[in-house]
Amino acid sequence: MSNAVEEQQLTLFDTVYTAYKEFVNPPLARFMKMAGAPVEVRARGTRVWDHTGKSYLDFCGGYGVFTLGHMHPTVVAAVRRQLDDMALSTRVFFNEQMAALAKALADLAPGDLKITFFSNSGTEAVEAALKMARLSTKRVHIVSTENAYHGKTMGSLTATGRDVFKDSFKPLVPEFEHIPFGDLEALDCALPGAAAFIVEPIQCEGGVVIPPPGYLRGVRDLCDKHGALFIADEVQTGLGRTGYMWGVDAEGVVPDVMTIAKGLSGGVIPIGATISKTDVWMSAFGKSPLMHTSTFGGNPLACAAGIAALEVLIDERLVDRSREMGEYMLGKSREVASRHPDVIAQVRGRGCVVGVELTSEGYGGVIIPECLKLGMTAAYTLNQQKVIRLEPPLIVTKAEVDEAMGILEQGVIKAEDKLGKL
Repeated sequence: MSNAVEEQQLTLFDTVYTAYKEFVNPPLARFMKMAGAPVEVRARGTRVWDHTGKSYLDFCGGYGVFTLGHMHPTVVAAVRRQLDDMALSTRVFFNEQMAALAKALADLAPGDLKITFFSNSGTEAVEAALKMARLSTKRVHIVSTENAYHGKTMGSLTATGRDVFKDSFKPLVPEFEHIPFGDLEALDCALPGAAAFIVEPIQCEGGVVIPPPGYLRGVRDLCDKHGALFIADEVQTGLGRTGYMWGVDAEGVVPDVMTIAKGLSGGVIPIGATISKTDVWMSAFGKSPLMHTSTFGGNPLACAAGIAALEVLIDERLVDRSREMGEYMLGKSREVASRHPDVIAQVRGRGCVVGVELTSEGYGGVIIPECLKLGMTAAYTLNQQKVIRLEPPLIVTKAEVDEAMGILEQGVIKAEDKLGKL
């Protein structure tokens, strides 16, 4: 590599880092630099390239966004075609793309979930669900779970079950209650008079926590018993991530409301969606259809991406692939854990989301930067920093899983050598 090219690369990094430090997030910029984060410049499939031309296996996967991988050609082509005609909606006329995506979601959703409100992110999808529950039931109390993660806008944040994100913003939205995840007895006690229970089929940000068998079925029964709505937060678990089309499909249950985002974007244009049963939507908004709106929600570009993403998911049989590759990744991760019991306490997961729980949070500070140095992205789960998530695109191959496991093990060995037994 010539000196001129190296100088150009350094100049790009310095320019971006300085802008982050001065105009974006100063403490985060310093942390990322210390961890060895480069400037991302290009991505395709399961890989990302930095400003030096180095390639990385993306096993962070945008925290669940890149189910189809980066820049899937079908989704990119659909967005480009739409951009030639119309980028954003007037919000005055009917929009073909929004209608088509809403119908496609109704066709794929569990049971009789049918009417979709579109937004731009997962937390907005949750906000819509919470409003819908209160309006529909004429009740105000919302039950959520400890260790949950539902977003960081005020209602979603209140439903989130980790105090470190919430304490600085109190008082939050009133009439929220948190109970242990997986505990049906606690739910039975909390639900009388409640508008809804919001729960993730798997607590991904909570450390990839899988509920006991029968839990979601029990949730459905208890919500029916007490007249509360069952809101399934499928922002991260939906659209094949767990080896099922929807996380609730693992137990064959149908919620009253379901929130969707991340994978629905096709990894190209952000989008959020809240889909509900018709009677729930009509009870909430039937007399006031403009009670809750979004200027950019359901815009033509995002809907074109969503339609194409669903087509790819089905045509390429990525739900089945997620289950197959997830089982392979889980097995390989457990092999690494068995060789390093002083560092890795447990491995768990379902589909293409696997949590590697460390015996001490301190090890992660060595493992994650070392993986990055060796050419793989990985990250903590947001609510539990003892757990490293492995969340690759559903298109990942066995060879790429093997490559990732080799890198992960090198990171673990580095942590063992540097820190000893913590």
